[in-house]
Amino acid sequence: MSTVSKVPPASRWLHEFGRAPRILGLDVARGLAILGMAGAHIGETVAFDPLDLSTWTDLVHGRSSILFAVLAGVSIALMTGRSSLPDPERMPSIRLQLVGRGAVIFVIGLALEMLNTPIAVILTLYGLLYVAVIPFLRWQPWKLLIAAGVLALAGPVVLALLAVLTLNPYGAGVSLVLYGSYPITAWLAFVFAGMALGRLRVERLETAAIAFGAGVGLMIVGYGLGLIGAVSGIFGAVDSSSFEAGSGSASGWETYPQAVVAADPGGAVLRAIFGVDPHSGGTAEILGSGGFALAVIALCILASGPLRIVLLPLGALGSMPLSAYSAHVLSVALVGGPGGFFSSNAFWAATAICLLVVTTLWSILWGRGPLERLVGKAAAAMAAVPSGTPVITGRRVES
Repeated sequence: MSTVSKVPPASRWLHEFGRAPRILGLDVARGLAILGMAGAHIGETVAFDPLDLSTWTDLVHGRSSILFAVLAGVSIALMTGRSSLPDPERMPSIRLQLVGRGAVIFVIGLALEMLNTPIAVILTLYGLLYVAVIPFLRWQPWKLLIAAGVLALAGPVVLALLAVLTLNPYGAGVSLVLYGSYPITAWLAFVFAGMALGRLRVERLETAAIAFGAGVGLMIVGYGLGLIGAVSGIFGAVDSSSFEAGSGSASGWETYPQAVVAADPGGAVLRAIFGVDPHSGGTAEILGSGGFALAVIALCILASGPLRIVLLPLGALGSMPLSAYSAHVLSVALVGGPGGFFSSNAFWAATAICLLVVTTLWSILWGRGPLERLVGKAAAAMAAVPSGTPVITGRRVES
């Protein structure tokens, strides 16, 4: 008589988590993005000085959310066919799944905004992006990269000129999509770049090495533009305050020309090109911080092989980013109170430790994160075909 010993969950997890088809390096990068966004929200940082290591925590501002957006694009590519474009017959189901995912993520974002913290919650735009990319799911990687480049180079200038010519329009939709903390033109560029990376077999070391080189090149170009702008006296960002509601001074067609001139179209275009500050949406920021995101993703993939055991807790955190991000925002609301603001590196460190421990234990015991399960069920329900639904053919309806 033989007995079969049951493998403890922790041992099984240590052996299986992060193995193919899952890509551990991407989970590690997501984990870094979550911890970075937490630092951007509650950390105490000083202006970055490359010669002073104590200032390097300032890098979390802007770059963490951009890393999150690029990874969203990679995830969309992986869930819709990986390196193969989705078959046309699968597209209706895929579209509905993405709409379901986007809707639930959008609602989660709204719920977090209702906590009234000072955090600019990214999930509402994140949900919209899942829907916005649907027309581009069957694009080849080179088309996605060209689209990302066009949005990065032309998007900020077009938005700046539109703001000048329309005298800084305002409204809920405009604030959410065009002139808020996350202008969709810039963020679609990040998602397109991520989708292209996901279609190019991102798990391969060769792809990671090329992505690292491309990322470093983009950083040199982008931050070089920002440096030129700073040295030449161009204020380094597309300042969102310039898009405040009602900031246009025209009162009809008679005063419109003078108002446009006063809005300084030339200066707006220059700031749009050379803007490099976090969340400026300038071309320099998109190129520089987008390159930074590519380099981080590549390094995480390259390191996830030799450092697998060490990186597992960070990978566990990155495997449930919605749950971890929501827990972080909720903790800020509970500690600071409605509308309260505080910054504390000690609380940032405590948040990081708690998230790493809790998500690791959750992953060992239950696997997928709670909000990730919710989003997955919503996507499946959205794409499900009700039983007994008639099949429509070219000649007649069959039941």
